[in-house]
This record gives sequence, structure tokens and C-alpha cells, in this order.
Amino acid sequence: MIISVIGGETSLEDALRMAEEVGRELGKRGVTVCCGGGGGVMEAVCRGARSAGGHTIGIMPGRDASQSPPNPWVEFPVFTGIGYARNSSVVLTGEAVIAVDGSYGTLSEIAFAMIHDVPLVGLDTWGFDYRGHDPEKIVRVTTPQEAVEKAIEMAQQRGGAK
Repeated sequence: MIISVIGGETSLEDALRMAEEVGRELGKRGVTVCCGGGGGVMEAVCRGARSAGGHTIGIMPGRDASQSPPNPWVEFPVFTGIGYARNSSVVLTGEAVIAVDGSYGTLSEIAFAMIHDVPLVGLDTWGFDYRGHDPEKIVRVTTPQEAVEKAIEMAQQRGGAK
């Protein structure tokens, strides 16, 4: 099973701690992490996953490591050369998505998940309040453990690997 984890390149320490714990929990459960491969939340989730023996995929914005060096915990970098357009690939690679904190790139990934009906778990991330939006599409949780459990459960319900 692959779970995508999205979040900001520049995040506060609390978000980085949560992201690392999400990665560690996913790694312990044998779930591969997919992310954007950069710093911040992406680096923290990869570090956590690798510390628990898990695998990590980084969907990189540049054509090669000179344009977009992956963080040290990305095991499998995928160089796209398409910049932020790679956010769609990050989301669609996972059987579910966990959003931790985040900025505008994360917001675009949340939108891609919602557009493509990819199960989405939110841990201290963006919220929406506008007509026509179903706020239940983002399952809100308060702990990294809840985020992982919910994402795996939703991925399995969707028909993802067990």
C-alpha cells in the first residue's frame, strides 16, 4: 500500500514532529510513503518512515538532482521536470492522502485529492467554508496515529492493497 503525505516545505516544529510520527507509523505498518520529496513536512515524514524500516518515494519537481535534490530520506526519487504540476502525481500515487499543515502547494494537492476522490485525512491543515463544498471530504483527526489508522482504513475501503 502507498499513502501520500502532503505538507509545507517550511513548517513549524509542531507540524514537523507530527509528520515524522506519521511517517514512523506508516513505516511500522509496512506502508510506503509518497511525497513531494523536498524539505519540511516532506523531509520529516520520510525520516520517520525510514527510521521504522519503511520505504519512501519522492515525486520531484525538477528534471534531475541538480534542479531538485531530494531530501536524504527519499529512497526512490522520481524526477518529473514539471514543477508544481507534479502535485497531481503525488496525490494520485497514493491510495489515500494525509495532509499535515501546509501552504499553497498543499492546498493544490488537497484540491487534486478532492477532484479525484482520493480519500483525504487532515491533520492540522487547511479548512474550507463555502457553498457547495462537502467539508466531510476531509476527514479531520488530531493525532498522527489517528491519521495513519484512518488513511489505511479509507484506502482499504477504496480497494487499495491490504
